[in-house]
Amino acid sequence: MSSLLHGITIGNVRLPSNLFLAPLAGYTDKVYRSICLSHGAALAYTEMVSSEGVARGNDKTVMLMERGEGEKNLAVQLFAPDADTVKRSLEGTMAYNPAIIDINCGCPVPKVIKTGAGSALLKKPETIAEIVRTIVENTSVPVTVKIRTGWNCDCLNYLKVAALAFDAGASALCMHARTRSQLYMPTAHWELLKDLKSHFPDKVIIGSGDLFTAEDGVRMLSETGVDAISYARGAIGNPFIFEQTKALLSGERPRVIPTSEKVEAIMHHLEGLVDFLGENTACREMRKHVCAYLKGVPNSARVRQEVTCALTVQAYRDALEKLEH
Repeated sequence: MSSLLHGITIGNVRLPSNLFLAPLAGYTDKVYRSICLSHGAALAYTEMVSSEGVARGNDKTVMLMERGEGEKNLAVQLFAPDADTVKRSLEGTMAYNPAIIDINCGCPVPKVIKTGAGSALLKKPETIAEIVRTIVENTSVPVTVKIRTGWNCDCLNYLKVAALAFDAGASALCMHARTRSQLYMPTAHWELLKDLKSHFPDKVIIGSGDLFTAEDGVRMLSETGVDAISYARGAIGNPFIFEQTKALLSGERPRVIPTSEKVEAIMHHLEGLVDFLGENTACREMRKHVCAYLKGVPNSARVRQEVTCALTVQAYRDALEKLEH
């Protein structure tokens, strides 16, 4: 097992392990990235950042690239429909000194696809290559690419996309093992991750899809041969998944996280958001996180209901005190 846990190099960036936090819109802001890094994630990607927004200097867009506490390697994920848009955004992106730039070619959300970005790029593999080449030629930052297996089951073109991306200079490729049409159902096709890695044995391949527990992470690494894994939905409200995966891979029994520690993590998370966004906005943003943190915690339904109306840090504290620790 221990051989599955190892450091990894992406371009000129050396990372201490192969356990990553995936980019998640609405979740992986600088506060939560810092929390996950403190619990053992080796790399944490930003939320999706609009290249067009960066090029225009949109304040709400560029703030997504702010570096979190203890975030040595900032990994920025950009989404754009073409290389020209990305090129116009590079000056603004580089102002945040990213260690890695990721290109989103996997987001299945209609409002992203209708712009020609995200999974829409899977229908234009050559454009993906142009975007990668543009970043490689204009920066010294390693480029990673996030894809799905294809647009739909009739167009599983992940091998072609990967070949073009690597030929253009990509340092790593992450694949969510579903097509765009499959969204998040049914079960992810991990066998396609194994196939991808077998075709590119000397390239860094990162696996994603249906990683909800530490056991899932261990199984993906062992069954597919990917070099690294990227936790997405499984990490929402569960920053502990990284240390638990490390424990399993090291032949140890993962510790059970007590409710008291989850409450401490919630309050630390909330306080970080208050510093970042102000109390009112932070309290609204934190509601979805608390529901995820408390999933499976006995007798937490009432607390989750109370925080859906909480507008102050004290209101959160009062609600959480009702949990049985």
